[in-house]
Amino acid sequence: MAETPSTMINLGTPIPSFTLKDCHGNEWTKCSHARGTLVIFMCNHCPFVVHIASILPTIHDACTEAGIQMVGINSNDIENYPADSPENMVSTAEAYNWTFPYLFDADQSVAKQFDAACTPDVFLYDQSGNLFYRGQLDDSRPQSGTESEGKDLLEAIELLKTARPAPENQKPSIGCNIKWKPDAAPEYFDPNGTA
Repeated sequence: MAETPSTMINLGTPIPSFTLKDCHGNEWTKCSHARGTLVIFMCNHCPFVVHIASILPTIHDACTEAGIQMVGINSNDIENYPADSPENMVSTAEAYNWTFPYLFDADQSVAKQFDAACTPDVFLYDQSGNLFYRGQLDDSRPQSGTESEGKDLLEAIELLKTARPAPENQKPSIGCNIKWKPDAAPEYFDPNGTA
């Protein structure tokens, strides 16, 4: 299983403006009154996402308590990867008890706006819409023999909630590459280092 790291864009980068529909067809737009916004690029079939799937409700609970909006975004090419279709997004969300909005980026434009590279790829923004944390949930991986507890991301959420500085040591997320449509991959995408 090849591994792709997140691009680790600069902290302070503004959140892109976007509107997407969830896997039920409901439109989602960022709430300006939220204390922050957590965006996780993810999908249904990726083993790295499956590895963190069970901790995501805990992450969502922490966000809700902190007044932070949380959304998942699936940007994968569903023609070549039908397991990531919106229909399967519904069943996957139900299986893992994901109650946060799970959005579908059909044309992959939102993933490109965020410079998202892998699944999962995590972006946590403060109330002003500036990037506060990006990177991994924690040090665990599918073949590490340890379950994901979301330690790094939960710490970042707590720091944002209590108006403290962002974590100094932010490590890249590792996952399968976003499944780009033919001839649509961004410049930073390395086809030789993908899963």
